[in-house]
Amino acid sequence: MEPSPVTDSEETEGVRCGSGSSVRRPSRRPQLAEGARVLTENATRVAAANPRRARLTVLMPVRSPILRMMPLRARSASATFRTSPSAKALRAPVAISTIQRFVYSPNLQITQPAQHHFSLEDLPDAMLTEIIKRITLTSDLNSFSLVSKRLYTIEADQRGAIRVGCNLCPATEALASLCTRFPNLWKVDIDYSGWTPGHGNQLDNQGFLEFSSRCPSLTDLTLSFCSRIHDSGLGCLDYCKKLMSLRLKSAPKITSRGLLSVVVGCKSLSTLHIVDCHKIGSADWLEYLGQNGSLEELVVKNCQRISQYDLLKFGPGWMELQKFEFMTDAGLWDHLERCYDSSYNAHNPSRYDFHCDSLKDLTFARFTTGPEIGLRNLLGKCKALEKLRLEYVHGLNDNDLIVLSKSCSKLKSISLWLTPIFHDFYKCTTSFTDDSLKALALNCPMLQTVELTFGDCEPTYPSEIGFTRKGLVMLMKSCPIRVLVLNGANFFDDKGIKALSFAPLLETLELIDCKAITDIGMRFIVHIPRLSNLALRWCEHVTDDGVAELVQAHKLESLSIECCLQVSLEAVQGAARSVHYYTKCVSNSLLGKRMFLKYCS
Repeated sequence: MEPSPVTDSEETEGVRCGSGSSVRRPSRRPQLAEGARVLTENATRVAAANPRRARLTVLMPVRSPILRMMPLRARSASATFRTSPSAKALRAPVAISTIQRFVYSPNLQITQPAQHHFSLEDLPDAMLTEIIKRITLTSDLNSFSLVSKRLYTIEADQRGAIRVGCNLCPATEALASLCTRFPNLWKVDIDYSGWTPGHGNQLDNQGFLEFSSRCPSLTDLTLSFCSRIHDSGLGCLDYCKKLMSLRLKSAPKITSRGLLSVVVGCKSLSTLHIVDCHKIGSADWLEYLGQNGSLEELVVKNCQRISQYDLLKFGPGWMELQKFEFMTDAGLWDHLERCYDSSYNAHNPSRYDFHCDSLKDLTFARFTTGPEIGLRNLLGKCKALEKLRLEYVHGLNDNDLIVLSKSCSKLKSISLWLTPIFHDFYKCTTSFTDDSLKALALNCPMLQTVELTFGDCEPTYPSEIGFTRKGLVMLMKSCPIRVLVLNGANFFDDKGIKALSFAPLLETLELIDCKAITDIGMRFIVHIPRLSNLALRWCEHVTDDGVAELVQAHKLESLSIECCLQVSLEAVQGAARSVHYYTKCVSNSLLGKRMFLKYCS
């Protein structure tokens, strides 16, 4: 019998000496023939030296992907030939196959092959554990665990994360059962978004007590839309001494008292997200965290009772913080409201005497800050800042970005969302101008990502935007920018695209609602040296002729065309290796377009 040929992804398995017919050279792998020749000489030498030890183990092809994941070896009294699994084999899907052992004699003649069937039950626990770690989809893990009781037990011990929600019914019993089955859970996400009374009762305080007492290894917990968990229930997290991350989203019954009990009981807490929790207000919990905690990530969004001035009570905690996000649910025109900090004392501003030396990621969104007060004081104190996002923050101006750029030389990404406001009662423009871009160009040599979004700017009045084409081109030439996103940039036209053709490092360009861009600009886009990813959304003056320039260039890796009504599906064929095309527009209004993009992103 002839051994089966070896493919590039196959490994080898043992063959023993015996008596039988002669061996042929494998047709698809000449290297095996050379190996067989060497092994033949070794077998003959061993047989001549000691006939009693003439049985030699040789490795031959194996077709089992599971067994490829093991270091294959064969042992005998005379010699052993080993091979290590390839990287491709390690990524092979799990399957069960048959291993053939051919029996050889000292003169290398084959007898009848002996069939040995292997199953998962033959593998050690350590090997099964490695297999389970390579399965990422929860549905696959669930199916895999049902193969046998042994796999069920091993998989349950390895399961570290679960996500449950509306289908958890009855909630208390079902969650307790899951915690019993998976004793080593460290990450749990309880999400009741979309819940209706028809789904049954939500998890309540008693159920949460059962859950927290059964998860001693819990380090990461997310509670979303859990309307039946109160402060007393949240206080049960005292059982979870290892808790490091807590995310609360739309928890209507949680107050400051419940949150304080968590930060006092969970000493290892390093990440805290509070989103749409309207009953959390008093900053006692924040003061405690600042004095005694080790918080590294703090996110506060749309919490009506937490103001930017409350966050200043964090005090010494700012020194250790690495990521901070603050957003209110204010509307686009709420900047008309007066900004006032009742506790501010110009002669004794000790409340603002803090440092943020570790802060790397900072996001401000939808609130108004006044001169010398509020969170604007953070901008000049973040020496390690790498990512900055300012979304419709009213009250800031060029001076703030100039101060920030001088202290943040490590800045790599900046996102500015701006809307025009009235200055001196007659001039309506955005608060940032080319002076801000110049400061970034001079002081931020590591800047790689720039996003500029302009809301409610009239295309017929480009002066409503404080930036100019000249200022943006200066920034592109001074910094190693690889990603540029322009949304509603009425000041940027085909000449600006032509200037970008000299940007040596630009790889990704997104143009959204840029009405001044036409087919002429598409001719210049293809000359940007390293451009590989292009997105055009609501660019009304780009047509099939402009896209034809992209098709002829054959340089794009990905192209996204959305709501460009003069571009057809046929025109984008072959424009890039990956093409996304979408034509259904939600709204014809300028504001509707931007809001649609915001909530889709």
